[in-house]
Amino acid sequence: MYSLEFKFQNQGIKYMGTTLIDKTSTETAKIPGNSPSEEESVKLLIEGGVTEIMRRIPHRYPFLLIDRVLEIETGKRILACKNVSINEPFFQGHFPGKPLMPGVLIIEAIAQSGSVLLTTLPQYRDKLIVFAGINDCRFKRQVVPGDQLILEGEITKLRDSFGKASGKATVDGEVVCTCELMFSFIKGIDNPSL
Repeated sequence: MYSLEFKFQNQGIKYMGTTLIDKTSTETAKIPGNSPSEEESVKLLIEGGVTEIMRRIPHRYPFLLIDRVLEIETGKRILACKNVSINEPFFQGHFPGKPLMPGVLIIEAIAQSGSVLLTTLPQYRDKLIVFAGINDCRFKRQVVPGDQLILEGEITKLRDSFGKASGKATVDGEVVCTCELMFSFIKGIDNPSL
């Protein structure tokens, strides 16, 4: 259990509060009208692990493809990881006797890390972020059970309702995949995990 104290000013009114984060729960206590600062948001992501990731994006098992955030620069770049286990449901059919992580799921893992990165910016915290396109995608190595997939994402363009990011996945320092992802925000639909 972590205790986080915060102070901030909104429209001339000063707020102070405390929130408790239970590392074993998918819920974080919320104080209406208050949200963490950028610095606190980053600290929560790194220390809160998968619980904090699940609080920020709507994906759940078996489709949650990020286990931990390793590094983050607010609104700029992220480094996250996915521990690939033989217990992943996709290995049952992809492929029997030669388990390989599907390339589309590697791209999805990169995209999910980008979604988590965008939640560090207050204006996108409560928005549902979806794919708008993929360019220049290349696969250079296979991903198998036991690998730790390191996911890198960097925002290259950001507008009110659209953006672009460069992404890369590596295993043991070897490049697995590179791509350029485009994303948009669905208007009128808030992030259902918040």
